[in-house]
Amino acid sequence: MKQIKGGVTAAKGYEAASTATGIKYQGRTDMALIYSQVPCVSAGTFTTNVVKAAPVKWDRQIVDSGAGVQAVVVNSGIANACTGEEGMGYCKETAEAAAKALNIDAAGVLVGSTGVIGMQLPMQKLVDGIQVLAGKKAEGLQSGHDAALAIMTTDTVEKEMAVEIEIGGKTVTIGGMSKGSGMIHPNMCTMLAFITTDAAITKEALQKALSEDVEDTYNMISVDGDTSTNDTAILLANGLAGNQEITYASPEYDTFKEALHMVNETLAKKMAGDGEGATALFEVKVVGAESIKQAKTLAKSVVCSNLTKAAIAGHDANWGRILCAMGYSGVQFDPEKVDLFFESKAGKLQIIENGVATDYSEEAATKILSEPEITATADIKMGDYSATAWGCDLTHEYININADYRS
Repeated sequence: MKQIKGGVTAAKGYEAASTATGIKYQGRTDMALIYSQVPCVSAGTFTTNVVKAAPVKWDRQIVDSGAGVQAVVVNSGIANACTGEEGMGYCKETAEAAAKALNIDAAGVLVGSTGVIGMQLPMQKLVDGIQVLAGKKAEGLQSGHDAALAIMTTDTVEKEMAVEIEIGGKTVTIGGMSKGSGMIHPNMCTMLAFITTDAAITKEALQKALSEDVEDTYNMISVDGDTSTNDTAILLANGLAGNQEITYASPEYDTFKEALHMVNETLAKKMAGDGEGATALFEVKVVGAESIKQAKTLAKSVVCSNLTKAAIAGHDANWGRILCAMGYSGVQFDPEKVDLFFESKAGKLQIIENGVATDYSEEAATKILSEPEITATADIKMGDYSATAWGCDLTHEYININADYRS
């Protein structure tokens, strides 16, 4: 497996485009198109929030139908959530406008929206934007990069990733882009992720690979504990790599899934590290657990703790907050057996041993916690299982961003 440059247009047969329509933002692009030259097998995972945005409902229907997907139209600025039947009508109108502009079937057009909840979309701007996107779509890494920029809301950086693998003597590429900075919490976290591949793979295998991997990637990140109405991860496969079709039972499935995991984990970490107002990516590893479930629960509890996140923002080795968050997680462990380590590019330091503080240097701890990527590892000495969760620090800027988000 080899990491390569690019995102959604890295794989064969994919084109992309972006444009500025003034949906909410001025002076920046706010619509993106992903287009496959041939219909794709699709897979998707969606928010667990009971309040689901219209694009989530629309995309789920199309993915479940098995229709060949050939285009994805995404807008930023307005989420098209809590918009009633009118919102579903917007999805239909968007798909029909894209189908006409691209000369494809409307049943194969997915839509994505992110931004303010409760506002209605200015459909004429979207329809006009679709015409521009259809005329601009192109292959190449730049068009994919521009699409990644166009779907950002409060994100500070675009998020892309691509890898190459060999399957049956053929080069297979998987690439993706995502957006997410606030309203991010495990359980399909407002995050959007679009992954494309030129692999030939059955729909069953594609959906299984995505559903399984989401549990270890997107569902292991949190910025603020708010599970969005619009969370969507879409995976498209157009088969243009020419490999023998991958099935769930074939040995190539594991190779494909490993590469997909690398793309998804990278995108997930990019979102966690770009949390609203964040200055650091905060990684929490729990090792020595008696089950995966126990390890995941503990890791998520720590990464979601506001007190811990605030301590990370202050570069303060306040390990008691971590042990406390583990304690209220709902799973059992012996706090008097826990070892805790802090690690970053500045070094690694054991903070507690068997539940008691070591004679560590506060100065060294502060130096480690001042880096932009920090890892806390908790060994609970109960078994051989482990899990990792990702989040970020909590700063005053998070409140500044969200206090007047609509304006």
